[in-house]
Amino acid sequence: MIQRDAQSTVKPVLSQGLVAIIYGARQTGKTTLAKQVATNYKKPLYLNCDDPTVVANLTGRSAQELKSYIGDTDFVVIDEAQRVENIGISLKLLHDSYPSIPLLVTGSSSLDLANRVAEPLTGRSIEIQLYPLSVREVSTDTPSMLAHARTLAVRGGYPGMWTLSGEEASKRLRNMAINYIFRDAFSPVVVYDQTILNNLLQLLAYQIGNEVNYSELSRKLGVSRETVERYIDLLEKAFIVFRLNQYRKNLRAEVGRLRKIYFIDLGIRNALINDFRPLHIREDAGSLWENFCILERRKYLSTTDRLVRSYYWRNSKKQEIDLIEDEQDVVRAFEIKYGKKEPKVPTEFTKLYPNSEYTVVNPSNFNDTLFRALPDDKISLFQGGLL
Repeated sequence: MIQRDAQSTVKPVLSQGLVAIIYGARQTGKTTLAKQVATNYKKPLYLNCDDPTVVANLTGRSAQELKSYIGDTDFVVIDEAQRVENIGISLKLLHDSYPSIPLLVTGSSSLDLANRVAEPLTGRSIEIQLYPLSVREVSTDTPSMLAHARTLAVRGGYPGMWTLSGEEASKRLRNMAINYIFRDAFSPVVVYDQTILNNLLQLLAYQIGNEVNYSELSRKLGVSRETVERYIDLLEKAFIVFRLNQYRKNLRAEVGRLRKIYFIDLGIRNALINDFRPLHIREDAGSLWENFCILERRKYLSTTDRLVRSYYWRNSKKQEIDLIEDEQDVVRAFEIKYGKKEPKVPTEFTKLYPNSEYTVVNPSNFNDTLFRALPDDKISLFQGGLL
């Protein structure tokens, strides 16, 4: 059993008397995590909302009826809660009427969660995103991290893929890329064209690390710019991709309103282009490494109680930095390189942000740079030289 970093985040939420909402893509381990947390209780109750009987018993019930249904349990897990109409109201009733019973809720769509779960629970819940496995979660020591990083950059971090052979993982990922994205990722009420979505994903898969122009995508797909924006928004809310916008504090020197789009799981990305070759022989190794590092940093920050905004930087002279973090006016810059060449910090960037931190991230130092302790960090990482 792989210990998930998010588990240490869930416990404090429940101890504060708040509802813990775990959201993320299907098959990232939400159910397993919920059941791991449940082992700390004497009489846990697990309710799967894929079961119509469970849905019926949670829909339109009074607080007393809900209490009768859950019985004398001391902990309730409601899995895939977005399946239940007005589940947020039922959870609010249960939480307000019986605050001593901890509630843990999971969901696979941030759109559904916002509409059906999180909004009625405003002020009563904390949302925790569960990503696919991180390199820290699958590594027991520092020396193993680079080998695991290269594996994650090819087959991704879905837990079900981690113990399979490379060939079997490739087959499963191809199946997931076809079936998961089109059947499970979106809410049943979302209308979309499967052909357009498939073609858009293929285009995005080839553009990781590059700026994405919505107008250019619309021309290639033969649809409106608005349609492209809507589909990318849906893909982000379904935990398939995420966006980085340009860092533009100085509007004269930093031009454009483009963005970069990365994949939440590189196994899915590679399945879309049907390429599972090892990282060291690939033409797109640099792009994969960039996506991997930015994603791992994102996973790491999700385990800390910090408000960090992430961007990339590019100016009118086409100088670029892959990742910019802005945290209460503290600027951190990361240049991500897979090769051995040591890049220099862009001179225009140092002029604009003379007090910023600048770090080069490469395969030999990524564990020390991406996961280094931040000021006032209280996160406890595994023993292996990361801190």
